[in-house]
Amino acid sequence: MFLSTFEKQVDAKRRIVVPLEFRALLLGPFDGVVVFPSIEADCVEGGGKALFDRYTGLIEELPFGDPVRSAIELSVLGGQVRMSFDTAGRITLPEQLCEQFGLSDWVVLVGLGDRFQIWNREAFQAHRAAQRDMARAGLAELRAQQRAARLGAA
Repeated sequence: MFLSTFEKQVDAKRRIVVPLEFRALLLGPFDGVVVFPSIEADCVEGGGKALFDRYTGLIEELPFGDPVRSAIELSVLGGQVRMSFDTAGRITLPEQLCEQFGLSDWVVLVGLGDRFQIWNREAFQAHRAAQRDMARAGLAELRAQQRAARLGAA
């Protein structure tokens, strides 16, 4: 699983060092990573075979011609860029993705299980704060539902 959060500097050639912990999870027939514009946030999403399999499974659940299926296929499959690691464990971010998401100077790589995201550092700070608030509210609601279910069962 991709876990933790790392801040990395982007060099003048748009290269970033992918954390060793992430690279270890991507070993296989292709020594690299696949990235594409995230469909859930303003960032780049990346991963390996597990992520590709997850999206493929999701796409195959939808009937051919379904507009949601087509949108996911275009966004995820059509937006993918395959990048190999260099000898220093770096990838070169596509210029178009750097421009689209403001990836320059410093970025944040955040592990999300079978995938990771690459964020503009300032955008991630704002996103993380909003997500913490949502997580707190969601957890409080879940606990209230669990208490109500226990009381109803008693």
